[in-house]
Amino acid sequence: MAKPVIERLRARRPELQLAYTWFSPSGEAFGQSLAADFADYLPFDTHRSARAWLGALRPSALVFSKLDVWPILTEAAVTQGVPVALTSASLSATSRRQSRVAHWLLADAYAALSAVGAASTEDAARLTTLGVPADRITVTGDTRYDQVWQRVQAPPNHPDLMARLLSPRPTLVAGSTWPADDAVLISAWPEIHRAIPDARLIVAPHEPDASHLRELHQRLSPLGLRSAGLSDAARDTDVVLVDRLGVLADLYALATVSYVGGGFHAAGLHSVVEPAAHGAPVLFGPRHGGSRDAAAIEASGGGFAVADAAALAARTISLMRDATLRAATSAKARAVVAAGLGAAERSAVLIERLLSGVPRGSTSFHH
Repeated sequence: MAKPVIERLRARRPELQLAYTWFSPSGEAFGQSLAADFADYLPFDTHRSARAWLGALRPSALVFSKLDVWPILTEAAVTQGVPVALTSASLSATSRRQSRVAHWLLADAYAALSAVGAASTEDAARLTTLGVPADRITVTGDTRYDQVWQRVQAPPNHPDLMARLLSPRPTLVAGSTWPADDAVLISAWPEIHRAIPDARLIVAPHEPDASHLRELHQRLSPLGLRSAGLSDAARDTDVVLVDRLGVLADLYALATVSYVGGGFHAAGLHSVVEPAAHGAPVLFGPRHGGSRDAAAIEASGGGFAVADAAALAARTISLMRDATLRAATSAKARAVVAAGLGAAERSAVLIERLLSGVPRGSTSFHH
């Protein structure tokens, strides 16, 4: 979410020092790839760490991305006169951050924010319940749409892999799947394969560890399908098991139909924006209430929730067989993403206002 904003600030304010931090290990590779002057883990939210962090970077502005505002760091920054902002801010109706305990812990930090760019009007209204003053909130949109759209327009990051897997075969790309998703996919696939014998399945597990992939191979073997990992897969492979991270965004370009995991368990649905930006009809499980993007795509007719294996098979077969239906569904999915563009520009303008009158300095982003 921060990347397209950083790119715009870098182009318009080349004198700025840009620092980018993260907390989850999954953000390390991405953080190191950004055009930032400094990129590293954000220390634990303690008074000692906050003093050291602010003393080392001396930021002119501190920007959090999405929602995770660190209360001690925010308090220390505001005390030192550093404006603090939040961009692509979103808060689902079921978020536990609206509980009494969370409000007690975080309300002061949210109330101290100088500016907030909300992802939607609904998010803006809910953010006020966290303590954000309403007059400091602007609906700027979700910068993920800009980031994903930009990536889809660019050449693939893995051109050799894409060339090897490119095929006219109808292909279902299932991304970020969990065991509950895998069970539904494997149950549905025999029916899909009978109806469309040349159909191909590409499965990218959320956690592609060796034991998970081995279990998938074992469950597919009785079906008589040719399965292989990415390094051994070719155009005639029936089921491709993605055994490494970082390639799913490219693989969605191969999808006749896409399936996004997470909707069959409590952890929540993964991002549906990537396949939609590629123009692939999007299918997902029934537990998607926390995903604004899934709701928008379903409402537009660009994707469908499926309750079980039978529903997944029926939707997939229908979309693979009917080119007119598939084209209309694809256009609707892509239109949802296109309608969300522009958030990165609006977010960059919001940050520039915080930096107004600052000739030199640093802007620190945390995701």
